[in-house]
Amino acid sequence: MSAAGLPVCLTRPPKLVLHPPPVSKSEIQSIPGISHTCRKTTKKQAKKGKSPEEVLKKYLQKVRHPPDEDCTICMERLSAPSGYKGPQPAVKPDLVGKLVKCGHIFHLHCLVAMYNNGNKDGSLQCPTCKTIYGVKTGTQPPGKMEYHLIPHALPGHSDCKTIRIIYNIPPGVQGPEHPNPGKSFTARGFPRHCYLPDSEKGRKVLKLLLVAWDRRLIFAIGTSSTTGESDTVIWNEIHHKTEFGSNLTGHGYPDINYLDNVLAEL
Repeated sequence: MSAAGLPVCLTRPPKLVLHPPPVSKSEIQSIPGISHTCRKTTKKQAKKGKSPEEVLKKYLQKVRHPPDEDCTICMERLSAPSGYKGPQPAVKPDLVGKLVKCGHIFHLHCLVAMYNNGNKDGSLQCPTCKTIYGVKTGTQPPGKMEYHLIPHALPGHSDCKTIRIIYNIPPGVQGPEHPNPGKSFTARGFPRHCYLPDSEKGRKVLKLLLVAWDRRLIFAIGTSSTTGESDTVIWNEIHHKTEFGSNLTGHGYPDINYLDNVLAEL
């Protein structure tokens, strides 16, 4: 009873549910329409492409009369020379180009410098709208991705089973494509379990995740945003759901927008 003589109702706080109920090996099934249940990556290096100038030439049209606006890379006017102050690319600082698919305009000088600071894999990503030109690859360290069906439903998806994805990346030594080549890196929190509904849209997400895994785009080596630890394996811009039966941290279900959002990212 409260001080005022009224009954007090004590409620328990919501419980974090990270994992599904126990699943036996006999209950685990392969996913219809998707071959195999495991994918590995190795230390494949990014393909050595042509010179940055040759790569950009495929994706650009020269602009003879630049518009009166800023280059969003160096923030100088497009009608003036590039303001980039780093190592100087082998193109004139006053040349301007337009990306052919999205139409955004930059100094060629700035685009070459941006390409040189990236993975140098022959692809280019527009810094304004993120449109990708060519085939983007990443620097994910070697590991294994498993995927299969379990006989439990996610909150908000009671009409279907669940796709469980298990990522496992061991610690190791950084390669030449990583931030600190030759230095060891850590891999905290593995194996990491993630979940998708076994719906048409969920299977579409899985197929694209498999492409992202093969292109080494799901993880990277960097500094953890949660612990501040450097030289460690981190997520790389593709959001995953790591809570099975709750959404207390924003990384679980129900979430009616998640599948559409992750499809847009992929």
